Amino acid sequence: MNDFYLPAYCSALSADWPQPLRLPEVHMLSTRFDVALLHPEDFQRCGVPSVNGVAKRQAEHLAGRLCAREALRALTGVAQIPAIGEDRAPQWPAGVAGSITHGAGWAGAVVAQRSAWRGLGLDVEKHLPEQRAERLAEQILTPAELSRLENLPAAQRAARIGLTFSLKESLFKALYPLVLRQFYFHDAELIDADPNGHASLRLLIDLHADWPAGSQLQGQFAEFDGHLLSLVGIPA
Repeated sequence: MNDFYLPAYCSALSADWPQPLRLPEVHMLSTRFDVALLHPEDFQRCGVPSVNGVAKRQAEHLAGRLCAREALRALTGVAQIPAIGEDRAPQWPAGVAGSITHGAGWAGAVVAQRSAWRGLGLDVEKHLPEQRAERLAEQILTPAELSRLENLPAAQRAARIGLTFSLKESLFKALYPLVLRQFYFHDAELIDADPNGHASLRLLIDLHADWPAGSQLQGQFAEFDGHLLSLVGIPA
């Protein structure tokens, strides 16, 4: 096992920050990966517990954990691999907030000390095709969100549906470790997303004494190489 080992199926890790606003004291690491190049021994070589599933799931999991390992090394000086909790969420070291995402050949992780950021949520998605976006719209969007799309062209509707999906995924990842309660797409709404990549979301249910209905949280997003990356950060 080598905690500096990077398997050949992953590109060199990058600390680039795609979103418009770099969050202070937050470390982001990302990599691109090719599932076809994953080697059966890569988990052992990296010191990462293996997971069951097809090659795609294994490649995504390992790439995400390697990003988290290096982000934690940058933050704390110690390379650690977040375990998988009973709720399937990553288990971060005490005092650390973090999030992992992966998909479509890209993986990334963000971490910060909880003294600076209470929660972080990161999500990457491929753009939704128009027909798929329309099929998913009512599952993702509230009636108010749907009404705002009525007069948009199909391509813009699909983009907004995909953006709403990603931002709500990031919102869940940021808030769940704080409230330890499941909530769903219709329990929050996207109230604003500007062309510069800044977004605002509002809770529609009471999640916790600190997070009643009406609470607003800020997010951001960026597009790169056919990917959409969103981030929600909750300051301490």
